[in-house]
Amino acid sequence: MTLDTCFETIETHMLATRKRLLYSTLTLLIIGASFFIGYRMGNVSGAGVPPELTVKNSLPTDNIQADFYPFWKAWQFLDEKFVPSSTSTVVTLSDQERIWGAISGMVDSLGDPYTVFLPPEEAKIFESDISGNFEGVGMEIGVRDGILTVIAPLKGTPAFRAGIKPGDKILRIDSTVTEKLNTDQAVRLIRGKVGTKVVLTVLRDKSDTPIEISVTRAVIDIPTIETELRADGIFVIRLYSFSANSPDLFRNALRDFVRTGSDKLILDLRGNPGGFLEASVDMASWFLPTGKVVVNESYRDSEEPVVHRSRGYDIFSSKLKMVVLIDRGSASAAEILAGALSEHGVAKLIGATSFGKGSVQELLRITPDSSLKVTVAQWLTPNGNSISAAGLKPDIEVIPTEDDIKNGRDPQLLSAVQFLLK
Repeated sequence: MTLDTCFETIETHMLATRKRLLYSTLTLLIIGASFFIGYRMGNVSGAGVPPELTVKNSLPTDNIQADFYPFWKAWQFLDEKFVPSSTSTVVTLSDQERIWGAISGMVDSLGDPYTVFLPPEEAKIFESDISGNFEGVGMEIGVRDGILTVIAPLKGTPAFRAGIKPGDKILRIDSTVTEKLNTDQAVRLIRGKVGTKVVLTVLRDKSDTPIEISVTRAVIDIPTIETELRADGIFVIRLYSFSANSPDLFRNALRDFVRTGSDKLILDLRGNPGGFLEASVDMASWFLPTGKVVVNESYRDSEEPVVHRSRGYDIFSSKLKMVVLIDRGSASAAEILAGALSEHGVAKLIGATSFGKGSVQELLRITPDSSLKVTVAQWLTPNGNSISAAGLKPDIEVIPTEDDIKNGRDPQLLSAVQFLLK
């Protein structure tokens, strides 16, 4: 069987993958749960619910060990006593808006920056984000050591053109201090109408002085992949995101690589903030035999871990020489793919330590127009190493200098080329 025929045969598996990706997307948007502050909850310790509050969707609360009387008492006092001060930004809140605030406070008490309640307005924004087309500046952000941090600007976006770098610490968004913001609140402030500007005050490594960067918002189309056959015979695949169509595009890129006759491959995952787990598993399957572990999902102590394994496309022989480039902007699904290829001995990692975004979030419906994004598991590499703990460390560390950046040199790519040509 020729490699071209092999690609066509594997097309059947790719169709199944697309169905899984579609299903996971629909599941993300459809999975439902009802939040409740109901009469039975109020009576857990004998506390009654004020009769003027309408209670809906009550659920069994036998396992809740909490006294809700203080909550309802505070609610009543606010109804009876509160008068907005001259500095208050809130004049009137509906009862429902106060419930949203109460849920947000409960979620924030967990201290997990990726577990977030999304009231209607924020839920709508989030759902437009995962559709792959939105208005904003085009960068992925997360929380590192308690500080809002840029994971990576997407190539060709306003953030990329404005000079935003992976690892930049965002101190302010316009006039808002970010210290107490979660990622979704920050995203809502950064996004806005096309053509408007947002000013980000950032602190960059090796600098004690914050800088202000003005970025003009635009419609963002998430980039996916680029390929290049270098004059030295090395084939380069630059993968910018793990979207729903990434597996198809990656297969086509590998087909182009095979047709060149080269045995030297660089997979550039720098600045790739991740995306669909299924996409990373499918891509790893081109290099790993059937059943090899790609990533483990570690859930609560009472639950069995979920092991994601290679589908065994495994078309390359031991003659393949491969490098994966990573940096501080490589996160999530990018770290899963890089970790699997590294720990199974397929590729060497060159560059800088990755971001370390190794947690799994599930989107749960609270009401038809609000959601809870909750961390449900941690990702572990095939050898059981936590991705969140410290990211992936490269086999060969190469950190570009300021002079490299100023003069457009890419020492990480150069190191990969030198390694493959030895």
